Amino acid sequence: MTTDAAGAEIARRRTKSRLGRLALEALAYLRGEIRASEVWLVVIAAAVGAAAGLATIGVGLAAHTLQQTFYGINFDERLSALVKIPHERLIALPIGGALLAGATWLWLKRRPSAPVDPVEANALHGGRMSLRDSLFVGFQTIVSNGFGASVGLEAAYAQLGGAFASVTGRAFNLRRSDLRTLVGAGAGAAIAAAFGAPFTGAFYAFEIVIGSYTVANIAPVVAAALAASLVASLAHFEPLVVQLPTGGDLQPSHYLLFAGLGLISAGFGVLVMRLVGWTEMLTGRLPGPRQLRPIIGGVLLAGLAWISPQTLSAGHGAMHLDLTATLTWTALVFLIATKALASVVSLGFGFRGGLFFASLYLGALVGRLYALAVGAVGVSIDPLAASLVGMGALAVAVVGGPFTMSFLVLQTTGDFGLTAATLTGSLVASVLVREAFGYSFSTWRLHLRGETIRSAHDVGWLRTLTAGRMMRTGADNIAADASLAEFRRRFPLGSTRRVVALDEDGRYAGIVPVAAVYADPDGEGIVSELMINREEWLQPQMSIKQIMAAFDRTESDELAVLDDGRKPLGIVSEAYATRRYAEELEKNRRDLVGGE
Repeated sequence: MTTDAAGAEIARRRTKSRLGRLALEALAYLRGEIRASEVWLVVIAAAVGAAAGLATIGVGLAAHTLQQTFYGINFDERLSALVKIPHERLIALPIGGALLAGATWLWLKRRPSAPVDPVEANALHGGRMSLRDSLFVGFQTIVSNGFGASVGLEAAYAQLGGAFASVTGRAFNLRRSDLRTLVGAGAGAAIAAAFGAPFTGAFYAFEIVIGSYTVANIAPVVAAALAASLVASLAHFEPLVVQLPTGGDLQPSHYLLFAGLGLISAGFGVLVMRLVGWTEMLTGRLPGPRQLRPIIGGVLLAGLAWISPQTLSAGHGAMHLDLTATLTWTALVFLIATKALASVVSLGFGFRGGLFFASLYLGALVGRLYALAVGAVGVSIDPLAASLVGMGALAVAVVGGPFTMSFLVLQTTGDFGLTAATLTGSLVASVLVREAFGYSFSTWRLHLRGETIRSAHDVGWLRTLTAGRMMRTGADNIAADASLAEFRRRFPLGSTRRVVALDEDGRYAGIVPVAAVYADPDGEGIVSELMINREEWLQPQMSIKQIMAAFDRTESDELAVLDDGRKPLGIVSEAYATRRYAEELEKNRRDLVGGE
């Protein structure tokens, strides 16, 4: 290399180094500004919302392109609206299952842990999500829906929107509460773009992903939802709902009827969720590799689609078709049964997606059937109104979010009276499902994996308060067979409050209160005679809930923390555990209300 070339290379490297330092300084400045001002958080949320809107458009177009390729539909057609499908095209379902099985098998070889969705991220991980895992979830959902499985794309929309928000928030080093808000804003923005309904997306974020509605989170969430909706509108992305007229005014008695529809929707929603869980359990017992389940599921779905093409995909086209069609009792029961079965088979056999839109479609059919049933006993209600109320109520039973679904009906009809009726049925469904079942579909799936969360409320901080993290190490110890005289010689009164007694193998034997030894200063005997909590101790992984239960049970002030071999690791006091819990609870309360 010549002298001039070497000099140019050195200059280039110095310039690159200066640019790198400037970029880091700019990022550090932005981090400080964002943490100091809520305005910056709103700006970032709007940018995340726009990105979520673009991701929603991309996912929707990718899935629809696959449907066009394998089923020969036009761009403006919906797969589930087809009256008849050539039987040879149904081979796409087992082919899609095979593709999904192979891709999942390869992925799990490298990343065996389950991806974290926005609800789990906000409940347990402070809003932290993996973009790589989320992109793969998006791929799985596109393949599942694009090849015709009865799952919706909303899971991919929310997953990618939440992941973009999580990565962005971590890049700016946001606080835990702000990161959770941003993840909710990203997921809600994606839903807003999909349905062309900003308020639906915003309340999806509040009710389902964040778990609360506060002054601190309203501005960023709404900004993200509006930005996503604007992007989708500018791109002429067709929303998943259409404007529908409704007929007649609602009377007070109608609200009681719609409350009854909410009751029926709650029972049906719980049944569908349990059927998915039972199907997953049964398919897990099938011989052969677990990854082959989607191929079997694809064959079963092809059989259902041969009987009823409306079972294919999420059901957007079928819903638009059936909302205004004249359907008999037999047709409604048939459509409800086949669509519910197709959704259960799709999810139970390993296809990826959600029940969001399937629950909307099924709810519309259940509402229409309910209108026929009450009409048979002489009570007349508008079938379209019943369909829309049923749509909202069943979606609330499965997904959650009474206001989310009520705003969706408002977006669909522009009818405030019908929106109030939907809210009535939705609240009845929500209360009954929470009381009798306790889970939405997303938290039910987590429950089947062994988690205990029931909503997106932040409980992850509780899991940091473990015995292993709160214990004080270096506790004094003595042999259990040592004399009391030796104990008094080694531990004068006032030097410590308790001493851990060990057996001959160095394992925990009990705790000796110093005060008990000095109750009789000249007393004879051995240490083991005064030991307490011989069979009561803590383990490092125990949560604050388990720790406080142990203190209540033993009525002790301090408990030892032991490893699996009963070797002492430290001591946890009830007073310290209570204080740490109170500190974290107050910090979480300040985050919730936006205080300092």
